Amino acid sequence: MPSLFRRSFAELLGTFALVFIGAGSVASKYFPEATYGIFGVAVAHGLAMAVMVTIMLPISGGHLNPAITLGLLATRRIDVRSAAAYIIAQLLGGVLAALLIRMVYPLGVVRPISLGTPTVANTIQFHQAMIIEGVMAFFLVSAVFGTVINATAPRLGGLGIGLTLLFDMLVGGPLTGAAVNPARAFGPALVSGQWVAHAVYWIGPIVGGVLAALVWEHVLLKPERQEARTPVT
Repeated sequence: MPSLFRRSFAELLGTFALVFIGAGSVASKYFPEATYGIFGVAVAHGLAMAVMVTIMLPISGGHLNPAITLGLLATRRIDVRSAAAYIIAQLLGGVLAALLIRMVYPLGVVRPISLGTPTVANTIQFHQAMIIEGVMAFFLVSAVFGTVINATAPRLGGLGIGLTLLFDMLVGGPLTGAAVNPARAFGPALVSGQWVAHAVYWIGPIVGGVLAALVWEHVLLKPERQEARTPVT
């Protein structure tokens, strides 16, 4: 098994790529040449997630999301020390990505959108936004358990996880920004100072992710528990 430093660095690098490409796609769509809208933003997030999970899977398990890490911790598929190191690395990766976005994009573009920080639509209430983020995280963690942890699943790398994030964003993007990931929200929020309704992006994904992990662990995968393959942690 790789050292904790190597695994944590893989998580930092993977999350950095996800946040930079994801938040960068939000910023880039405001340039005149970009006409891709929410679909393009969803594709950018989904492809970045799919590629980076596939790359990091043999090293760290390719969590790239504190909600996924906490789901695996709740089912004892990762130890507390490793989980803490992963989450710190993921949050740091998100912050570094936001700093780079602030450095390379014109301030006139990224300042109004708070460096791509996800926001809750004015027509959505706080509790509704948490539910939306929670449901989307349930799907995302289900993709992790169904395509990576399940021993009988086809080996898709991060493809299934990336596609799940893509359809999450197509539905949830206009409503909450569909972060489905505390690190995706935290990095741009910290650098831009935009904290409005920020708790939505922690409570919703963590509750939804842990619930999905428990359902898969104790209901859907229970007969195969001894044979299940787990991400490298």
